[in-house]
Amino acid sequence: MTTPTQALSDAGVSIWLDDLSRSRLTDGSLKALIEEKNVVGVTTNPTIFHLAITKGHGYDAQLAELAAAGADVEHAVFELTTADVADACDLFAPVAEATGGVDGRVSIEVDPRLAWDTAATIAEAKKLHAKVGRDNVHIKIPATLEGLEAITETLGAGISVNVTLIFSLTRYRAVVNAYLLGLEKAKANGHDLSQIHSVASFFVSRVDTEIDRRLEAIGTEEAAALKGQAGLANARLAYQVYQEEFSSERFRLLADAGARPQRPLWASTGVKDPNLPDTLYVTGLVAPGVVNTMPEKTLEATYDHAQVTGDTVTGTYAEANAHLDALAALGIDYNDVVAVLESEGLEKFVASWNELLGDIEAGLAQASAAKGV
Repeated sequence: MTTPTQALSDAGVSIWLDDLSRSRLTDGSLKALIEEKNVVGVTTNPTIFHLAITKGHGYDAQLAELAAAGADVEHAVFELTTADVADACDLFAPVAEATGGVDGRVSIEVDPRLAWDTAATIAEAKKLHAKVGRDNVHIKIPATLEGLEAITETLGAGISVNVTLIFSLTRYRAVVNAYLLGLEKAKANGHDLSQIHSVASFFVSRVDTEIDRRLEAIGTEEAAALKGQAGLANARLAYQVYQEEFSSERFRLLADAGARPQRPLWASTGVKDPNLPDTLYVTGLVAPGVVNTMPEKTLEATYDHAQVTGDTVTGTYAEANAHLDALAALGIDYNDVVAVLESEGLEKFVASWNELLGDIEAGLAQASAAKGV
């Protein structure tokens, strides 16, 4: 009997887990998700690492070693996170080999405090890539205006990139342009384009959270009827952009040199409104050549009861545009919505990173005191 996750994979959707921890690596649970639930990649972010490292005792031994070596907090966090990502890359290496590097990817994000600093982001991306030292790592770079050049330069150095925190269609087009520029630079620099991979992480549920809040403030029946639909509409129109951009003559010339399309990745696919179906952002975004990165709760719901009916994106563009037009007619400013979401997303990641630094600093001090250092 075909499981829903197998049906999703058969429909052309790569399932990645939006979570990573040392316990997942050591207790075999991540390996089980690969074998049983069609998981073929992993994404991480500062919030995920903060939760992983500050829960339980899986990192105590390495933290004690770092304290004994006199590591400062920045170095300690760098060592802790890259160790997990390198081990996860090794676990997914067979998947990467079987798919030509398309899947089997593990993402690690640059320090989110650097999101507005192009040069520092480039330097951090190269440092992370060198430290992890695995071909199937993705370096995550936020799609801020300052991040666009960093994306291009990182790709130009032959490093695979996961572009994160994309909310707007306009910014997504700029991300695709940054990717193509990066490939052009990589080609000029003598890199094998077939070895460079990228995904563009388009966030979904947070769009509904923000727009539904504004619809509730309007308070009319007309506004209520539009709730819970903008996230899908926005993502579906992103797929239309993907189809347009990667059927262009510009990309064809790069493809002839071995380049691959930058795949759309649906992120933030856990449903935040309990009134919505818990697999909405999975079954509503089925299309060939995409990635859906799911928190474990969404993955389990998908495996248990998702109804996968084939492509639910292609051919929906007129309806999606009509929905965004209806929102605009009610006075909801799309550009303001996506600007707020980008700002809030970065603020959340920076806050998580700062909390992680504080907790690790305390952990280092505690370990040093225990050893009498």
